[in-house]
Amino acid sequence: MSSQNEELNTRLQLNVCALIENHLAGLPTAALTGDGVKVSLPNRFNRKEAIMNYSGIDLHSNNSVVSVIDETDRVVAEKRLPNDLAKILAFLAPWQAELAGVVVESTYNWYWLVDGLQAAGFVVHLANTTAIKKYEGLKHSGDETDARYLAHLLRLGILPTGTILPAKHREVRDLARKRMQLVRSRTTHILAVENITARQCGTRITSNQVKQLDQTAVDQLHLPDDVALAVRANVAVIMTLSAQIAIVEKRLQEKVVPHADYALLTTVPGIGQTLATVIVLETGTIERFASAGNFASYARCVDSQRMSNGKKKGEGNTRNGNPYLSWAFIEAANFSMRFSTEARQFYERKKARTNPVVARKALAHKLARACFHMLKERKPFDVTRCFA
Repeated sequence: MSSQNEELNTRLQLNVCALIENHLAGLPTAALTGDGVKVSLPNRFNRKEAIMNYSGIDLHSNNSVVSVIDETDRVVAEKRLPNDLAKILAFLAPWQAELAGVVVESTYNWYWLVDGLQAAGFVVHLANTTAIKKYEGLKHSGDETDARYLAHLLRLGILPTGTILPAKHREVRDLARKRMQLVRSRTTHILAVENITARQCGTRITSNQVKQLDQTAVDQLHLPDDVALAVRANVAVIMTLSAQIAIVEKRLQEKVVPHADYALLTTVPGIGQTLATVIVLETGTIERFASAGNFASYARCVDSQRMSNGKKKGEGNTRNGNPYLSWAFIEAANFSMRFSTEARQFYERKKARTNPVVARKALAHKLARACFHMLKERKPFDVTRCFA
């Protein structure tokens, strides 16, 4: 009797193994055991549904190379297309149902392509190009291999990606960046007037005095005709830029002031309207940062070094991060030393052990971490907690 049971169990195990193999292969999964009992597995596996494709787009200024690969890295379709959204969508349309995602290279002109693909229903990933390093031993590489490599990384699940902020948010953020560009341009002309007056009169006028100059005031400086013409040109540009900066700042205040994060950031000593606006718009949602260290690193407020066996072997990409946030927190550090005794004392302690540049950067790092916790916990600035 026992031998019969053992034989029955063996046959049952073999049948079950065969059923599993058929199930994975998409074949019929029903059979009879030795005692006439029907054993079956639900045939939910569909080989056609399991096939997934991956697309990579190598984006250039006037054309793009679009590549589609399958699960074995075989190129299914590939073509160089002009930067025309309709043509790119038409090329990808036959594989849209099977595409796991489309990878777009994070270049300066990705907005139109990413927004268009998302609107068409594609799952889009923005590749962080600074974090992608190709094998240097390749004999040949080109736009096609770059597009395939982006799709290859997506297939493996190791694609470094950047955050795709909503289009409305990007519009306001870029307006704030335009304001910075205008301010820097105005500063160039202000310095030019200061230098001219220093050369011609022996004394330098302040930037606020330059901003108040008009054509009549220039005539009163009694400069040589050609020099006066140069100053009038600078003053005319300064007046125009000042008017445009005022218009942009008014629009930014309308868009950003109602934001809850803006009110929290203005509780930090040294962060006023302009810096709070930049930090809110450049940060986006704070949830995209896993920790305060990640946020501080994104703001370029941490050191960059390559360590091995406890020894420094070099430095990494020190410029990796957001330059606008870096500027904002350095400016916040400068202003906080004026308005906060605790910030000033922290700076002085650091400067005594290092130097002014490192001390200022350390203070900016402190403020960046404080802002992260404020935005994460929805609490105003706590000076004791920051400088404890």
